[in-house]
Amino acid sequence: MSDTTPPDITVEDLDSFRPGDLPDLCQAAEAAILDGGGFGWLRPPERDVFERFWKGVMVVPERHLIVGRADGVIAGSAQLIRAPRNNEAQAHVGNLTAMFVAPWARSLGVARKIIMHIIEVAKDNDLKTLNLDVRESQTAAIRLYEAMGFKQWGSHPAYAHVNGRPVAGRFYYLDLTMEQPVEADKATIDLGV
Repeated sequence: MSDTTPPDITVEDLDSFRPGDLPDLCQAAEAAILDGGGFGWLRPPERDVFERFWKGVMVVPERHLIVGRADGVIAGSAQLIRAPRNNEAQAHVGNLTAMFVAPWARSLGVARKIIMHIIEVAKDNDLKTLNLDVRESQTAAIRLYEAMGFKQWGSHPAYAHVNGRPVAGRFYYLDLTMEQPVEADKATIDLGV
């Protein structure tokens, strides 16, 4: 394989860890956090805390952990969260959350493929709406979400605090009952998510 061969990008639901998966997932998340693109954390937690976090995600029935791989190595992930069974009124709504891609894998199409997979999993689970929220400072993610058809429905001026300062947030939804736009063209979007 030459240095110019693009990596093989795959996406899957992760329901058990294969050898190397947990360290890969922790390393990719740590790199994204340190680069400012973490999924809520501002500083990576200790490795044992991180490993317990990921193991915990996998035991919650309403959570789907989706990972993107570049040549077999976990490069990013996101979660699809469905409403608990007792919330019948919102049983049709899912939340795309905890999305990140390691800096070394950005611009490879990992984020777009993860989102496309989450949309398919949501539809397979009879969801009608997919919600997400994002810090306003994550402009590449916002461009990607909007290019993939997510519509902004609101904002919050003090959604998060980073370095002691408020950062606004945006709230989006995707109507899964409508035909989705043609896949966003990788060449026109900076996939820095």
